[in-house]
Amino acid sequence: MKIAVASGKGGTGKTTLSLALAEAITGGCTLLDCDVEEPNCHLFVAGEPWRQLPVEVTVPEFTNDGCDGCGRCVRACRFQALARLGKRVLVFPEMCHSCGGCVLACPHKVLREVPFGIGKLEFRHGRGFELISGVMDVGHAMAPPLIRQLKEHIPPEGLVIMDAPPGTACSMVMTVRNNDFVILVTEPTPFGLHDLKLAVETLREIDLPCGVVINRADDGVALIRDYCQEAGLPVLLEIPYRRDIAEGYSRGGGLLAVCPDLRESFRTLLNTQIPAILQAEGRL
Repeated sequence: MKIAVASGKGGTGKTTLSLALAEAITGGCTLLDCDVEEPNCHLFVAGEPWRQLPVEVTVPEFTNDGCDGCGRCVRACRFQALARLGKRVLVFPEMCHSCGGCVLACPHKVLREVPFGIGKLEFRHGRGFELISGVMDVGHAMAPPLIRQLKEHIPPEGLVIMDAPPGTACSMVMTVRNNDFVILVTEPTPFGLHDLKLAVETLREIDLPCGVVINRADDGVALIRDYCQEAGLPVLLEIPYRRDIAEGYSRGGGLLAVCPDLRESFRTLLNTQIPAILQAEGRL
């Protein structure tokens, strides 16, 4: 089963929950850190990566001086990765989506596709799970190709948990796509509710089942509960707003190090609650 942990905004506790779920499950699992612009699951896993793989995409390059500046390649590019200045054509590889359209459009065949590095994958042994992190190189902004290659390393069997990027942009959609279930982490604040609604709308648009975990639950938790009831969303778990959790997390201990009593709740969430929701919706 593949489960993504997402939210409409940053700082709600996606990484906290993802790590706790990965540690709680019996028999191990694979955790993918898909927040490739700022991955931080590895901060809670001791040791250096035992394996690193470069991640490359293809970008256009001129093979010779046969370009006459006709501009067909520029017009073919929908992403403004090419620009014509007089009879010169400039290539902006950071904006390229590697579709190859410009190469096909060139009548003189002076364009070719060459590798262009955008980041790397790091493999680590976690506390009872395997961690694979996507790390984007500084200065790059194209997260989806890196996430796509990260997901190619999903094992064929077993539980996979994906720590998604914040928000509802294309990188989040790339992460949750083809997952069996999405856990939306939120907080009981007006901002948390607003961004939760955006995330729910996004997931319903692409027909993905989801449930809600309320992090830092306090006296304002009714705000989220009421919305979930109106929207027909199951509230899977409420994590209390406690100072010792924040202190333990700041020391790199993780949620279960401070609240070991939550381990069984996480196991129930994974082994009972989510399968029951999928079965009720006819997806299992």
